[in-house]
Amino acid sequence: MAQDNSSIDRRRTLECMVWAGSGVLWTLVGGVPQTSAVLGMETAQAQAATGFSFLQISDSHIGFKQAANPNPLATLQEAIGKVGGMATKPAFMIHTGDISHLSKPEEFDDAEKIIAGARLDVHYVPGEHDIVDEGRGADYMNRFGRRQKAQGSGWYAFDHDGVHFVGLVNVADLKAGGMGSLGAAQIAWLTEDLKDRSASTPLVIFAHIPLWTVYADWGWGTDDAAQVLALVKRFGSVTVLNGHIHQIMQKVEGAVTFHTARSTAFPQPAPGTAPSPGPMKVADERLGSVLGTTAITVKRGSEPLAIIDSALKA
Repeated sequence: MAQDNSSIDRRRTLECMVWAGSGVLWTLVGGVPQTSAVLGMETAQAQAATGFSFLQISDSHIGFKQAANPNPLATLQEAIGKVGGMATKPAFMIHTGDISHLSKPEEFDDAEKIIAGARLDVHYVPGEHDIVDEGRGADYMNRFGRRQKAQGSGWYAFDHDGVHFVGLVNVADLKAGGMGSLGAAQIAWLTEDLKDRSASTPLVIFAHIPLWTVYADWGWGTDDAAQVLALVKRFGSVTVLNGHIHQIMQKVEGAVTFHTARSTAFPQPAPGTAPSPGPMKVADERLGSVLGTTAITVKRGSEPLAIIDSALKA
């Protein structure tokens, strides 16, 4: 079968430019991403200023104290401080997990206090580090699950300006080194949630572990994600956001765009470049350049969708 070289080149361009911290502008035709243009940060933010945008942060790891970042509270503070400088105030924020490092109450307290400085509504999903307490996530659920009207181990959905958002949990049954898992109950709930929705409804799905297999040897994927992707196949525009791997990676499959976010705490090695995943020490002066936030603008019809990754420091 002949390869579509234009598609391959487009993906390579996107990957390179997203790593460089530029804005990626998607044009939606009938709800399906068709073409893209790589923009400078100021231009992309100007485009986003005319639409509905939200902010993603991930992997704050408050309580982490190793050499890769002895003070993740400070870098989270720096990330939140940049929210006030955005050209347009986001509608809300999502946090894609690992708020804490050891699920301790004081870690959640410290994170919430800093994140509150953004003055935004925040929608959370747990990472594996948020549910390692003796109650297997009881503290997380008491703090965040009730607020989100979450089901099961913390999944839920909400709507904003015609876009349907779904927060999934793929860490509840995580085994060391294993892939993420959603489980039958959550997939049954999602099936019911999406059943009567129009295929023209834009979807944004967010979870901690990627819903595409980035690197199976390190457990960087979700073993039953194919069932979710089958459910969303009929929709014209689907954006899937994750954290967990502490670096930017992006993949496009038809109408589905997968995007993983940087951490606000520390980087991890690129897949397969180290014996195992885990905190990666970089020179102190480089740390801010490998940490950051993601701003996303979602628009309908032929309007643009922009994904803007911003490092804490250039």
